[in-house]
Amino acid sequence: MVGGGLTGTRTALGLAEVGARVVLLESKQIGYGASGRSGGQCNPIWRATPDELAQRMGAPLAERLIDATLGSANALFSDIEGYDIACDHEQNGWIQAAHCRSAQRSLERLGNAWNAVGANIGFQDKASTACTSGSTDYNFSLFHSHGGHVHPLSLTRGFARTAMKFGARLYENSPVQAMRKGDGVWTVTTTTGKVSAPQVILSTNAYSDSLWPKLRQTFFPLVSISLATEPLSSELQQTVLPGGVTIADTRRAIYYSRYDRDKRLIFGCVGSTDNAADFGGIARLKEGLGIVFPQLENSKIEATWAGRIAVTPEMMPHLHEPAPGVLAGLGFSGRGIAMTSVMARTLVKKALGAQDNTLPFEVIPVRPLPMHWASRKLIPLAAPAMTIRDKIDTMFNRG
Repeated sequence: MVGGGLTGTRTALGLAEVGARVVLLESKQIGYGASGRSGGQCNPIWRATPDELAQRMGAPLAERLIDATLGSANALFSDIEGYDIACDHEQNGWIQAAHCRSAQRSLERLGNAWNAVGANIGFQDKASTACTSGSTDYNFSLFHSHGGHVHPLSLTRGFARTAMKFGARLYENSPVQAMRKGDGVWTVTTTTGKVSAPQVILSTNAYSDSLWPKLRQTFFPLVSISLATEPLSSELQQTVLPGGVTIADTRRAIYYSRYDRDKRLIFGCVGSTDNAADFGGIARLKEGLGIVFPQLENSKIEATWAGRIAVTPEMMPHLHEPAPGVLAGLGFSGRGIAMTSVMARTLVKKALGAQDNTLPFEVIPVRPLPMHWASRKLIPLAAPAMTIRDKIDTMFNRG
């Protein structure tokens, strides 16, 4: 296995648990990328409706994906409890808030569509949203009762430790330089050694490089940036995300927030580069915090950070089998906490011989995106541009 983020460590755990010999190679440290630096929200729903999924991929596949999606949050928290992973997990619900009228209509449609297939999503008006979130910035929201949050780095490391208990061998600071196949076996070469195996799983996600040709051209490497406030007083905790819920909104440069175990508020949005400050990133974070939670205007900021996320054009993960004995799963598009585990279970099943028609994701070819090189160069400008569009929405389409 190549890549020690959430997908890689959970896949290693699943394979090792059933007796497979597993070696995982990570170029830096376990959880180095967005697996350790994401917003930590478990958001158990896609941006598309079930009908849209069925139209896009066909009814049988959509049914399997919908079933896996509906159970994704409970499955994750069950894993955390079952494997006794200390990651500050809380399953108190997730608020999905509309930042303008058109977004409200889209959320109403989304909520109704998923409730029709068995979801448990509540609808909240402005007063109810303010009561459950502490923010008066939104006129409408959905409440996903199965949602929650984790400390993402602790979860990733917890999966890694559990995988090792089952016999998996994990190597940090081991960047893979090449893959070659001979006599039915793949040989993966690092700076310090080689590993030979009949099956290689690539779980490098937004940090994919040229190891497998054109894999990194199948998605856009956007950036999630976050800040952490000082621990909030008990009085402020009663007015900001009371009840320990999480929140994310419908802005293009999405605002999202949760607490950590010390009651610091983690607040994030879309950034530009691996440096959170670039292109005004920290200023946008602080501005967003003031918009969503103005009661925190005097709270100190203790830390900021950034991590890359892989975003596909469909805003859905991709499962690839680019050659016999090679699998790749990536592109979680902001749904990584819940959906990396869904992908990991899928990779385990596929690696152990499951038929494609039993999986919740379609196995698709590696298809580079047109003009990817140009789009990639413009990505740092995307967050400021999206922020401007969001401001236009709230000025003229507020509700």
